[in-house]
Order: sequence, then C-alpha cells, then structure tokens
Amino acid sequence: MKALILNSGMGSRMGQYTSEHPKCMTDLLSGETILSRQLRMLEAEGVNDVVITTGYFKDVLIDYCHSLNTTINFKFVHNDIYDKTNYIYSIYCARKELEGEDIIMLHGDLVFEESVLGDVLAFEHSCMKVSSTLDLPEKDFKAVIDNGLVKKVGVEFFDNAMEAQAMYKLNKTEWAKWLNKICEFCETDKRTCYAEKALNEITDDCLIYAYDVKDRLCAEIDTPEDWATVLDKLRALK
Repeated sequence: MKALILNSGMGSRMGQYTSEHPKCMTDLLSGETILSRQLRMLEAEGVNDVVITTGYFKDVLIDYCHSLNTTINFKFVHNDIYDKTNYIYSIYCARKELEGEDIIMLHGDLVFEESVLGDVLAFEHSCMKVSSTLDLPEKDFKAVIDNGLVKKVGVEFFDNAMEAQAMYKLNKTEWAKWLNKICEFCETDKRTCYAEKALNEITDDCLIYAYDVKDRLCAEIDTPEDWATVLDKLRALK
C-alpha cells in the first residue's frame, strides 16, 4: 500500500497562514502540523511509502519532510502548472509512481482521528470517507450513495447524498480504473476539474463503498475559521 497526499494547491483562502509555506504545514497542537500528523498516523499503520505532490513552496515542503523524525520513504512529484490546474493533473503527474498499487489517497489539508484512518485502511473494499450525521455542506464535497456505493462525488450534489471528504482507500483494481480515466481527462486537456469528475463517469464499473465515520473527526482546513474549528475538536479529543 502506498499513500498519495495531494499538496500542490496554493491554499489562498488561508491568507497569512500560507504566506511562507504550503497549507499542509499549518500548525495544529503539540508541535504537529497537518502533514506531520498525517505522516505519524500513516507510519503507525505500517504505510511507509508516501507519494507527495508539490506545487506552491515546493522546496520548503520537501525540506520540511526531510526534517521530520520518520522512517517514511518519500517520493515527491512536482506539478509545474499547479497554479493553472486542479489536483487531477497532480495525480496525472504522479501516475508512474502509483500504477499497480493499493492506494490511500488524502488531500493535504485533511485532519482526522487515528481510528478513522485505521478503520478505512482495514475495510475490505475500496471506500471513501462519508458522514451520515454531519449536515451537508453548501460548497464542499458530498457523495451520492446508492446501496452503500458511491455513485457521484462533487460540490453540486444534495439528493441522496452525505457529507464526504477526500480520504479514499483504493484497491488496485478500482484505482487502475480511476487512474486510467484521470489520464484520459488530462490527455484531452481536462485539467482544471476535480479528479472526481473522472470518477463520476465510471462508478458503475469502479466500485467504491461509502465508509461512514459519523461524528468522528475527519475534516479539511480551507480557511482560518476551519482551522479554529478543527483545533477545538482536537482539544476536545485530548
């Protein structure tokens, strides 16, 4: 199993918090950052091969990863046009590192409980994190669910949908189908959409189950307000 962490975005909605480093290096509690917390949990679960896509402040991010006390084997893949594309193209750039592998894919701004990652990794099938207890967000990802399977993912879906986050555990069979469709999109100049746009075209054949974590923490940090909310939840967990 390899981990893919998508860290090519500019994090512009974070304002001053991303003026000197990528969003994934935003501080949390006890000296941890979003990224160091993710890496600690992956290492604890035995995931030691991590592919990180880079863009904004590439060298700062690479130096930071090498400064961490970890046994993780890093592979960095740079998206040269990170400011003109979405992460679908970052995945395309990293495709050679990801072929023929089981994958745990995470957005670089995702903060989650240890048990969430452990349960997702232990799930038998390919799956995506969802929550049946959280309200549907207006502007963020929702997943349309049918008989336990993810049929559509996007910000625009509200009917038969659950709150969703970009934490995917993908067995190599399903991942190969999605990656092939991602490559098709990027090679026909569809590089500014979400990678989930490609997924939505193949969900009848690419079977990804909805893994419901309910009220457990698994949230992205897009804004300073999100950051404050996540810190409050982390303090409550402690």
